[in-house]
Amino acid sequence: MGVFDGAIIYANLLVLLSIGLTMTYITTSVPNFAQGSFAVFGSYISFTLFKLLKIHPYFSLPISFILGGLLGILTYLTVLRPLINKGASVVILMIATLAWDLILFGFIGIFSEYIGKITKSYATKFIFTPFDFKLFGLNGIFFVSMAVIILLLLFLFILLYKTKFGIALRASMENPNLAEVMGINVEYTRVFSWFLSGALAGIAGSLLPFKQEIVQSTGAMIIVSIFAASIVGGLGSIYGALLGGYLIGLSESLITFYLSKLFGTGVLVYSKVIPLIFLIITLLFIPQGLSSIKWERWRKLICLRA
Repeated sequence: MGVFDGAIIYANLLVLLSIGLTMTYITTSVPNFAQGSFAVFGSYISFTLFKLLKIHPYFSLPISFILGGLLGILTYLTVLRPLINKGASVVILMIATLAWDLILFGFIGIFSEYIGKITKSYATKFIFTPFDFKLFGLNGIFFVSMAVIILLLLFLFILLYKTKFGIALRASMENPNLAEVMGINVEYTRVFSWFLSGALAGIAGSLLPFKQEIVQSTGAMIIVSIFAASIVGGLGSIYGALLGGYLIGLSESLITFYLSKLFGTGVLVYSKVIPLIFLIITLLFIPQGLSSIKWERWRKLICLRA
């Protein structure tokens, strides 16, 4: 796998995860710290289906989508909605998602030991790259991840702008109180956003082992990049999540690669410093993220100066 196509693959998966995080934040104002564990949950779904039923990980994507979505709904209904109904603050809700993340981490650890015994294989660490296909000299994950992103963007465009539910969803995102006054069931839109967030994480998790080795703590490592992508792009914007996902994904991969060429492979251990630097810069100078920048104003200003 080349460095550039590898960077694009990683950015594609990060976009899936950051869009999911952004959607739940917009609808419920909760920064979900369990988003990384949602992805690892999807990884283990594909691993289990592959080991038990010999279903290739690519063909398990629909199952990961559905089960990941159900995990998202479970998270909202059992952990967050009771707290929201009691008037819990954003800090309390954030801590609740962090606690839920630790619970999922423990569950994944127990499950990995269990499935390893059943399948008589090493399940605490695995990778899917030996089972990938080649096309035009590139790994299949490059084309599959690109296809998933294109289908996702098409789906979101049709959903948000061509359906009545999409209009209701956008209204509840922009102003939930006003949406309720207009007769929109905001609760349905919240449940759907958590379903979609978990579903996208499930797909990303199923594809992630084609890019890197999966361990139980992968979710804790990747959550840094997910948050950086969402915040740099703009937590209140799905478009921002797309922009931030590609910016952080490409930067983290490429900058780390070239630094490792200069200073040795030991630099790879500190790869998460890159998204954190982008995160700090954004918070200092563009707190609302890149999506808040009036690009048209900057273009006119540059044209005038020219």
